[in-house]
Amino acid sequence: MSSPSQSVTHAPVSRIARRRALTGKETEYEALVREMFALMRSTPGFISADLLPPEQAGDAYQVIVHFASEAALQEWDKSPARSAIHARMRSVAESEPEYRRLSGLEAWFTSAVVPASMHPPRLRMAIVTWLGIFPTVSFVLWFIAPLMQSVPFLLRTALLTILVVFTMTWIVMPSLTKLLRGWLSPAAHQ
Repeated sequence: MSSPSQSVTHAPVSRIARRRALTGKETEYEALVREMFALMRSTPGFISADLLPPEQAGDAYQVIVHFASEAALQEWDKSPARSAIHARMRSVAESEPEYRRLSGLEAWFTSAVVPASMHPPRLRMAIVTWLGIFPTVSFVLWFIAPLMQSVPFLLRTALLTILVVFTMTWIVMPSLTKLLRGWLSPAAHQ
């Protein structure tokens, strides 16, 4: 598990916090998490947040937050508002949260720790991935590949695929999954 603060980057970052609510305090815990989301909205660089309830009673809740950069997430982590809300959460939660930071391909769908019942259907993930890959690859092949005709085939292919992967990971997929998140996981956003 990673700690709340990591090295500073300028790429979007997602973090998952896992924590169990005390038995009988689930409603209060959920209310405090939603209050924390409201506080986060005033933090520069905040993108979005989701609360995933446990799949079975007594399991851990998961809070997924998305910030524009590691620096923006660290600003939230250092804020007095976060300290105050976390202090209040201690009265309704079993322990301190366990954190996991996601970036790159892993963060596209954040499915690594989401309960199976809340995964986006594979067909929808495939459609969203195609919606990102098709225009990205088309752009690269139309505008950039012709500029690289003198580069040997394998090196040209390696460079073009690196460009596509980086563009998909840090630009296209974060935007598409944010734009289409209600369609990807309608049950999680009701």
